[in-house]
Amino acid sequence: MQAQRIMLTGQGAPEVMKMEPFDVPPPGKGEVQIEQTAIGLNYMDIYQRSGHYPLVIPSPLGLEAAGRITTLGPEVEGFSVGDRVVYGGVLGAYATVRNAPSARILKIPDGITDQTAAAVLMKGMTAEYLLERCFKVQSGQDVLFFAASGGVGQLAGQWGKYLGARMIGVTSGAESCATIRKLGYTDAIDRTSENIAERVNQLTDGKGVSVVYDSIGKATFDTSIASLATYGMFVSFGATTGEAPPVPPSLLQKAGSLYFTRPTLANYVGPRADLEHSANRVFNMILAGHLSVNINQTWPLRDVVEAHRALEAGTTTGSSLLLP
Repeated sequence: MQAQRIMLTGQGAPEVMKMEPFDVPPPGKGEVQIEQTAIGLNYMDIYQRSGHYPLVIPSPLGLEAAGRITTLGPEVEGFSVGDRVVYGGVLGAYATVRNAPSARILKIPDGITDQTAAAVLMKGMTAEYLLERCFKVQSGQDVLFFAASGGVGQLAGQWGKYLGARMIGVTSGAESCATIRKLGYTDAIDRTSENIAERVNQLTDGKGVSVVYDSIGKATFDTSIASLATYGMFVSFGATTGEAPPVPPSLLQKAGSLYFTRPTLANYVGPRADLEHSANRVFNMILAGHLSVNINQTWPLRDVVEAHRALEAGTTTGSSLLLP
């Protein structure tokens, strides 16, 4: 079947991504063929395109998409032609049609659109594992979340509020601060005009927060350490400004017997049972009205270079999609 896809000609600036026609072979053992309707845009795509995470070149790109099954490969069970499905963490999502392993795809529940599923799956599962399994947020706890205006951040604010936590979000600008207060954050800190650690100290009466979720990395490491309460947990789950520095055990000791972890979604949804658990929690939170998914930007797949520029520049908010 003739289709279009984005391939990397190298790793570097957005211009290394090129659209090309290709023939999609019949799905192999355990695979399904999907006609894609919406493709999720994630910061992991930037890491892979830029070379932060090495890839064998030439390489496809993209990890998350939704669509409709058109063909079943041998030994596929539990799926039928016509099923609406979504997947995350399967390289090659930047395409109009593709084959994907049935072990990593999920049926989209009635009441959730393809676009919502593609926009929310990986970001929602990230929020789920961060707040419910990596550090189990409890009612009444103070939580600091960086990049609160982003796709994961907007979901985390709502999720934390549902759990009864006091969510403190870090974002940039008065408009973004106002937006995240509508999305579960009790307090919003403007990183462009406020000292984050000092503001956290004021908000918590000098105690600090129980947990910091930091996706920024190098630029915010010291701030995160300074914002934590005694016995607090530093969850470093991203590195948009570069890797956080090495963490000497004595630093954790002197800063209040802190805990430090660098988790990844791949581990938390590796086993099929964990994948289904996490995805079902996300879907159920949406269907119950506890999560709203804001798709604030869409681009045609052919405009992927423009989309990457916007995401990398930090000018996007909420979730973004590429449309085949």
